[in-house]
Amino acid sequence: MNEIDGDVHILPVKGADIKAEDQPENATFVDIGTIHTDPKINYAEYKAAGKGLSSFARVDDDGRIVISLDLKQKLPDLPKDYAKPVEEFALDEQTWRDVPQMNIVIMIVGSRGDVQPYVALGKMLLKDGHRVRIATHETFRSFVTDAGLEFFCIGGNPQDLMSYMVKNPGLIPGMDSLMNGDIGRKRKMLTEMINGCWKACYEPDDVSGRIFAADAIISNPPAFAHVHCAEALGIPILLSFTMPWSPTTAFPHPLVNVKQSNAENGLTNYLSYALAEMLTWQGIGDIVNDFRTKTLGLSPLSLRSGPGLADRLKVPWTYCMSPALVPPPNDWKNHIDIVGFYFLDLATDYEPAEDLAKFLADGPPPVYIGFGSVVVEDSKAMTETIFEATAQANVRALVSAGWGGLGGVTIPSNIFILGNVPHDWLFERVSAVVHHGGAGTTAIGLKKACPTVVVPFFGDQPFWGTMISRAGAGPKPIPHKQLNVENLRDAIKFAISPVAKQAAQRMAEQIKHEDGVRRGVESFYQHLPLLNMRCDLDPSRLAVWWSTEYCVKLSAFAAQTLVEAKQLDMKKLDPHRPKEYEARKTITDPISGGVSAIFWTITQHYTGIAQIFTNPVEGVIKTTTAIPRGDSRANCETGNVDFSTFVRRDEHCLRGS
Repeated sequence: MNEIDGDVHILPVKGADIKAEDQPENATFVDIGTIHTDPKINYAEYKAAGKGLSSFARVDDDGRIVISLDLKQKLPDLPKDYAKPVEEFALDEQTWRDVPQMNIVIMIVGSRGDVQPYVALGKMLLKDGHRVRIATHETFRSFVTDAGLEFFCIGGNPQDLMSYMVKNPGLIPGMDSLMNGDIGRKRKMLTEMINGCWKACYEPDDVSGRIFAADAIISNPPAFAHVHCAEALGIPILLSFTMPWSPTTAFPHPLVNVKQSNAENGLTNYLSYALAEMLTWQGIGDIVNDFRTKTLGLSPLSLRSGPGLADRLKVPWTYCMSPALVPPPNDWKNHIDIVGFYFLDLATDYEPAEDLAKFLADGPPPVYIGFGSVVVEDSKAMTETIFEATAQANVRALVSAGWGGLGGVTIPSNIFILGNVPHDWLFERVSAVVHHGGAGTTAIGLKKACPTVVVPFFGDQPFWGTMISRAGAGPKPIPHKQLNVENLRDAIKFAISPVAKQAAQRMAEQIKHEDGVRRGVESFYQHLPLLNMRCDLDPSRLAVWWSTEYCVKLSAFAAQTLVEAKQLDMKKLDPHRPKEYEARKTITDPISGGVSAIFWTITQHYTGIAQIFTNPVEGVIKTTTAIPRGDSRANCETGNVDFSTFVRRDEHCLRGS
């Protein structure tokens, strides 16, 4: 260790698997040391051991993260009030709806089901007058542009991502990927997408050539560039997802199976988020640090400061899921919102093919069975299981054979094979649905009051199956590798029962009254540091320049007008940074440091830990306010200049237009 100016620093540690003795107990900064990932490291496993806790996480054969927790001493559960309110600076609590027109980039990595909700959100933001750019994969270009939104390609192939994620949840590589060399190809793709997200913040539109400079970012977590781009640019970011990603004691991380734990349930659930973050960072930390240092010019992050960064910085979240299905946990404080599903109506003008219309008219409402774009190894066996289960359940079925074809199986009379039919239209005409548990399919099924059987394959799908089962709107989920004629038959019988139908109807009534997209837009506005974003001379415009000389925030139009009037020297202006992020933020206690700080504190210590659970530090957690570069307010010389006389308010000006 080197001691510099009283602070303890750690020399760079080779490998990401850091033992407790390598971590200083009296370090002032969270960020201690830079992790240089060993190319021979086992990305599919993570271990940590210390005086207080030994933990283990690995990606299992079924594509789930399996974790084990072994406390060295018994600890009480986290108290109900452990989480502190978050003080977000510069919020405009009075006129937050009056948002200056902005350039907004929405970064989405994933399948069409991940992109579609944010096309709906983007359309609403566009309606409010903003310029909206969706940064995602090339496959979705026409889908985005047909909605009237600007598209930017970040690279990556969603089909490759989908097949990879079946065995590698959350893009965390499993053993098969390590053995067959797939990890190298996917890490290259991740690098491409991360850099693509950065370019989406500033490169011109590739069709019109119109220049673009992002004023705010909305992103899902797998677009790993998100908070790093926001830190580099000094602009606000809103994280958003279709599944829970913020640490909570209410339920474990959606990608995690808890194999073994001697901790209390709430603490186990909470630490599952830490281990998912650690395992993810072990796989991508070197890529992120290369991006931060070589592309963004930021300092690198360590195994302590990298995992859980968004949680530690208290980046605001908006979850586009229904509170009817996922009630807000008590420890999700004021910076986290659950607003409802984001629905995009795609079935307004749909007319079914004649044979489909005839099948629907010839009998009682059928059961829908489909697993999206997931491909299974034995498509024939899957088809035979489905056909026999529906026969034994005595139901008709609409089958979408997207799992790799029918495998040459003869189609019985109670089965209709579907092509591409909008779920929004179809689910109004079925008695129940059987699907993989994707967030989008789950949402539309519940909106249409469909009892639901979930056959999960990977990712968050088991989570949604569990939540549906808890609500009574379906049976317990059936993992796809455990699917057989008997359990599918019984699940279908439960789904078509009056009990399940009533539960699904109750949820549909609640969802019907949620305007998720509008509430999502409002959540975005409410978390913006608008008091730091508005031009001081014309609050209807966005500030893009800072004058240290006069201590004013200026829009592009205001600055141009003042320069032309010879009231301002353009060379004395700095780019305005309305939001700052302290990646090396000093922490005063583990609770305010977030999930990573709590994990490391429990891991390293064995005395005095119980106190942070029984007597958590009181107060609020403060986020970082923006301090303009070169700011010296004590020396500001505003004189008697009335700048407002030079600025006309009747002209429209946006940065990048």
